[in-house]
Amino acid sequence: EKQVFQLRAHMYQARSLFAADSSGLSDPFARVFFISQSQCTEVLNETLCPTWDQLLVFDNVELYGEAHEMRDDPPIIVIEIYDQDTVGKADFMGRTFAKPVVKMSDEPYCPPRFPPQLEYYQIYRGNSTAGDLLAAFELLQIGPGGKSDLPPIDGPTDVDRGPILPVPLGIRPVLSKYRVEVIALEHQILTFSITSHSPHPALDNQHTFSSQDLPENELLHPPLNIRVVDCRAFGRYTLVGSHAVSSLRKFIYRPPDKKAQHWNMTG
Repeated sequence: EKQVFQLRAHMYQARSLFAADSSGLSDPFARVFFISQSQCTEVLNETLCPTWDQLLVFDNVELYGEAHEMRDDPPIIVIEIYDQDTVGKADFMGRTFAKPVVKMSDEPYCPPRFPPQLEYYQIYRGNSTAGDLLAAFELLQIGPGGKSDLPPIDGPTDVDRGPILPVPLGIRPVLSKYRVEVIALEHQILTFSITSHSPHPALDNQHTFSSQDLPENELLHPPLNIRVVDCRAFGRYTLVGSHAVSSLRKFIYRPPDKKAQHWNMTG
């Protein structure tokens, strides 16, 4: 019996990817394979922790079998990560697998199964681990009413992104503003740079900071990647070494609650 579905691949972020370029970074994109279809995310340049924040929609996916079999044991999704080269073929960086959460047409789209929550999927390159993918996948059956009966994609809409759909509200993590400070205790440092969303990060020889939007859930924080480069003549840079701080939890400072302090002093 033929069943028709729509697959929604919520590709939010990857972390700790393989450094494919001599700069110690990569230009990663993800390709998602499901049955006979495949789609790609956009390419993000010079990063090991890309935040694609992109929804890939696979329409009219035809599967054959009993409805209960589809719900309990859906086909596997294959996700491959590549490094985009300016010349030549993209380089394979790793692969992971996922099973979608399945909704049949007669089931409600409501908690606890829907909307699906972002999960980490371990990426492998051969027998070695090669990072993590933060994503969610849902397979929605198209009933007699057609695609109009599918649950709507709940914003946000961003006209500046053109055809690229962001991960919908309810699935994407809630973000808060963080200030990231880096203090280098080394008197021989000549320059210090940080990739930042802020247009004018403070910068001196030993102390820099920038503003970042990070998930409120600490488990979803990306690692802090540190690269040391040798600045050579004619604007050339050679990678000396790199290090990743995998967890920022012990570095997080939370200002004390002034109301609680006042209550303790007066109570």
